[in-house]
Amino acid sequence: MHLNLNSTKLFFMIILFFSSFISISSNSWLGSWIGLEINLLTFIPLISNNNNLLYAEASLKYFLIQALTSSNLLFLILLFSFFFNFFDIQNNLIKILMNSSLLMKMGAAPFHFWFTQILEGMTWFNSFILMTWQKITPLILLSYCYNYYFMFFTIILSSIFGAIGGLNQTSLRKLMAYSSINHLSWMITAMIISENLFIFYLMIYFFLNFIMCMMFYLTNLFFFNQLFYLNYYSMIKFFIFLNLLSLGGLPPFLGFLPKWLIINYLINYNMFMLSFILIMSTLITLYYYIRISYSTFLMNYLKLKWFKINFNNKINLLMILILLSLISLILSTILFYLN
Repeated sequence: MHLNLNSTKLFFMIILFFSSFISISSNSWLGSWIGLEINLLTFIPLISNNNNLLYAEASLKYFLIQALTSSNLLFLILLFSFFFNFFDIQNNLIKILMNSSLLMKMGAAPFHFWFTQILEGMTWFNSFILMTWQKITPLILLSYCYNYYFMFFTIILSSIFGAIGGLNQTSLRKLMAYSSINHLSWMITAMIISENLFIFYLMIYFFLNFIMCMMFYLTNLFFFNQLFYLNYYSMIKFFIFLNLLSLGGLPPFLGFLPKWLIINYLINYNMFMLSFILIMSTLITLYYYIRISYSTFLMNYLKLKWFKINFNNKINLLMILILLSLISLILSTILFYLN
């Protein structure tokens, strides 16, 4: 598997990023919808590949789901514009329907069933984009208009499904997908509490997710059993699990800091039930991260003929990612003691 960022794909990537800014900066819902459509049409060529039927299937599924949600969103926007002011959305039913469309676009529970299947048919680079950048626009549009009780319901479901769904998974991409759904519950909570907290959580999630996806890409890992055969590269394996624990939110790693701030806010507002559900769901994710690391570190040295890693050309990039992991650990330790 190669990244193959040729000039055509680079062009689509640039448009992909700018389309998100079009949606976010638009002063009307129709303009935001147009930005979402441009985003969809530029992401499809990035994930499709004529030489691989799995990638082609993922791109087709993604297009059908996004087209369904876009048509539903456009219908609601046009319906609402005929009767009410564009930004004066007070009808709870309209809010819930619009929230449902945006939540389905980003793959939040209970509209998450397509997310794991599509992510399974993508490269690590495309998976990183889908788990991070593709969530920004729907989340920000969601912050403009949301029903509080429906969001509360979504946060609980996303945290539970994201935690329990990853328990029996053998695919690393599906595990990252369920982890993304669980993190989405925290991001929605941060979005409701504070804009600055939401941006802070999003930046740290971007950083940790980038390190994980790039490490899996460089070591050509897709399934758990492949982790057993990295015993000759125990340092790389150690930093993979170090970042997994950071992504899960184990103190004193960097991933714990934004979750700690969110829990403080929730307790200050006497939202103890929501705090309990979020903490318990995070403990479940940490359970299977630690279980995987425990089992793989105790495995004997084994080899498979089909599993080959050429580290000669990738060792420099791996060293950079390991350095980033160390920086995140040092930074989180400093911030932990300062607070």
